[in-house]
Amino acid sequence: MSDRLPTHIAVGALLRRVNDAGGIAMVRAKGDAQGGAILVLIESRSGPVRVLERTIGFDGSVTLTESTPADGAESYWRRRRERDPDLWVVELDIPEAERFAAETISAN
Repeated sequence: MSDRLPTHIAVGALLRRVNDAGGIAMVRAKGDAQGGAILVLIESRSGPVRVLERTIGFDGSVTLTESTPADGAESYWRRRRERDPDLWVVELDIPEAERFAAETISAN
């Protein structure tokens, strides 16, 4: 059994934190409630959408890894979702979005 929170709880916490801070957070695609992977799309007014992905190391450590593709975030996450229906896709529009994602997703 894992010590990590179920994915739907981690995503819910991220949505609440961002929305409570005055930002916009929304789920673009729901995945498996217990153990789905998480892809975070970060809106930026100064450039293209960035993509962060929750990765779990061999030792169980959770980190966020940037995986922004050259061909655009939208087509990337849709391709990923076709291959992995358990994938959660969350979009954030708030200054310091990476910090919110790291503090919420990497903490559990």
